[in-house]
Amino acid sequence: MTILLIQSHYQDPFTLSAPAFAEATAQGKLMTVRETELAEAHFAAASGLITTIHLDQIGFLKYASAVASFLDRGGRWIFNGHMLRPILPELGVYIPMPQPKRSDFAQIRRFDHPVFAGIDQRMLETNRGVAGFYGRGHNPMPSGAVAINTLGPAAVPIDWIWARPAGGEVLSHAGNEFWGCGDDPDIQKQLAGRAIAWLAGELNR
Repeated sequence: MTILLIQSHYQDPFTLSAPAFAEATAQGKLMTVRETELAEAHFAAASGLITTIHLDQIGFLKYASAVASFLDRGGRWIFNGHMLRPILPELGVYIPMPQPKRSDFAQIRRFDHPVFAGIDQRMLETNRGVAGFYGRGHNPMPSGAVAINTLGPAAVPIDWIWARPAGGEVLSHAGNEFWGCGDDPDIQKQLAGRAIAWLAGELNR
């Protein structure tokens, strides 16, 4: 079983810029498939799934049953971006932060999920001194989900993990791919490597 990375057709492959993804591809752990070439068989062969902020969510809806079956088997899915066309009935539509100020982008660790454990979340608050790149809202948490990282005094759940009752897990990040945030390349590399390891079942909640 492999990790399926769905790539937007106009996007450069992650493997060009992320060593962790290149290594996983070389090891046969990661398979990158463009949206235009995606088929239900790809989900049947996968144990992990990565979708990016560029995902065509309208087109993705036709794979709803394949995604549900993938999760039923115990699959793990990292969803990056704003959830605008929820593919599962338990998921909700993205809620932006209303007129956020700098203090609203302060990041607080709420749960030490193994992808983020030990990483100073404040290091991801800015890119080149500009705050808000990590995220400016949240995807609503389904019943039973646990907030990993929150934003500001309102504790907006930018990152959460959901152990789906019917099987599988969803890690939601309501922004740009989290392994590309912040200005520390070592932290970015660590996050990318942990994302791969978690999806491969090498890190447990």
